[in-house]
Parts: sequence; C-alpha cells; structure tokens
Amino acid sequence: MSIVRNFLSLPFLAWLASSVASAHPHVWVEMQSSLVINASGQISGFKVEWTFDDGYTQTATEGLDADGDGSFSSTELDPLTKENIASLKEYEYFTVMWQKGKKLAIGDVSEFGQVFSDGKLKLYFSVPLAAPVDPKNGLFEVKVYDPDFFIAFDYVSDQSAAVEGALPQGCGMKLEPLKTDEELDQTREMLSDKGQDWKPEQATDFGAMFARPVVVTCAAS
Repeated sequence: MSIVRNFLSLPFLAWLASSVASAHPHVWVEMQSSLVINASGQISGFKVEWTFDDGYTQTATEGLDADGDGSFSSTELDPLTKENIASLKEYEYFTVMWQKGKKLAIGDVSEFGQVFSDGKLKLYFSVPLAAPVDPKNGLFEVKVYDPDFFIAFDYVSDQSAAVEGALPQGCGMKLEPLKTDEELDQTREMLSDKGQDWKPEQATDFGAMFARPVVVTCAAS
C-alpha cells in the first residue's frame, strides 16, 4: 500500500479513493521487456514497457490535456512521467536481477518516457545494472513485481520478452511460465478476500510468487 501511495503520484491516490475494488491486486499492468546485452556479450540492463489499466489511465490523465485535442502529448505527460520515475527509484523500479541466486545492484534510470496510445498510458524505461555481468558466470534471472502484490505485472504473451543485442554463443533467454502449484492457488484464494488496507503480520514477498522470471542459461563450455 505504501509503495503505491508514493508510486504514480497524486492521480493514483484519487483513483484509489474512488475504487470499489476489495481484493489484491488493485492495479494491473501489461508488460513487455528486453534484456540488454552490450558489445562484449555481457548483460548490462533490462528494458520494460508497462501498459496501465483503464482505471489508472483515466485518473492519471485527468486535467493533462492542456490543448483540448482529446489526446496527450509527451509535453503534457512529461511532469507525470518524471515524478513516476523519481518515485520508483526508492523501490528499485520493481525490478530485481540475480545471478547464481545473488541479487545484483542496479543503477539509476536515465532513459525513460511515457505515451498515451490506444486509450491507455504506457510507461517505458531501462534499468541498468551497476556493473554488467557475464551470463556464462551462472544462472541469470530477472523479475518485475510489487512485493506487496498491490500491482500485478503480467506479460502480454510468451513472446513479450526479447533480447536486445547478442548473447554469447551457447547462451539463451527464456520467459519461464508462472507456477501453478497448490501453494500458489491457496495464496491467490487467500489474497482475493483481503481489502486494500490489509497487511500481513509478517513481511511476505507475495509479488515474487506471481512474477514470471526471465532466465538466461548457458551451456557448459
């Protein structure tokens, strides 16, 4: 809850106050991504594009159409975009990258933008690794998720994760399917009954459980 109150600025709070939704999650984002490979064949970052649901889009764009043309230019969206990116920094842009099970440090987002297309807001940005990593050094994994599962990030399709650049020979990227075991089903059912102010007694990373990982593996040399 507190994450989202800071993320997406005041327009989101207005939407939240008027929302009649009771179950987690409360915001839905359709996502596409690209794993960024540098000229040396190292993984240097991760690009995402988030398409927000109708509820957030309608509230966030209220009052932004300065010229009254029925759409929203990059100039009209720019203040909202910058505020969103600044707020996301505190939460590491909801993007977590690991290699061999160790969380990797990330840098600040400097490449970003937002557009209004097909009646929805789309935010895109690139999360750089603090230091590029060699995919041959061990299993690499990245997930995009809200730990509180207030926001649900869902890939548009199995083809919505791509590679920008060229992985080293013998390495491949795959968007893994979401687990559907009994534990996930039980968690999903439990969350469906919780109101928007509910908090678990102990910190629980629900979002990671429902996030599809992008995984890079390399054949043994």
